[in-house]
Amino acid sequence: MYQKAALEAELDCILRLHDVLRITGASRSSIYLWASLGIFPQPVRLGVRAMGWRKSDVLRWLAERR
Repeated sequence: MYQKAALEAELDCILRLHDVLRITGASRSSIYLWASLGIFPQPVRLGVRAMGWRKSDVLRWLAERR
């Protein structure tokens, strides 16, 4: 039970842009372009000037592309 909760918590964490760039290998402009076209998951607003992506959404996107 604890392992499942820990796994779900890790998948629900928020990735900042530098993490998304590292994981995907894409450029900043590509990430934002793909998100605007609906090709990449939409970012989540964390504050006035802060955005992030759900880790589960990014990993799902990667798995679908392979």
